[in-house]
Amino acid sequence: MWRFAVALGLLVLLSGCQSTHEDLLAKGYPPAFADGFDDGCSSARQAAGVITGEFRKNVPRYLKDRPYAEGWDDGFRQCKAMRESEDLNDYKDRHWDERERAWQQEKDRDAAKAYRSQ
Repeated sequence: MWRFAVALGLLVLLSGCQSTHEDLLAKGYPPAFADGFDDGCSSARQAAGVITGEFRKNVPRYLKDRPYAEGWDDGFRQCKAMRESEDLNDYKDRHWDERERAWQQEKDRDAAKAYRSQ
């Protein structure tokens, strides 16, 4: 449930007029955190195979700048969770309907057999 809330929140952030970076700054996060969040999120999208993402991690900054590192970790984790949630929903949309139809057909056949044998 919390993943859905995070994914939904991030989706709202990404789809608004402001960029995620601007939104984080407006909410009082330090610029280094917002920079790291953007880089981490882009890296998570790239790791998930999304065309729009590219791996970005300023390693020297990550090692020395704690807010950047925290932002990178949070951005990577949240965007990865959002992507996994989207993938799971896509899978369910494609395959659950097929299984649901097959189950309904089997149930109807069994009911028909039961009524015929009476």
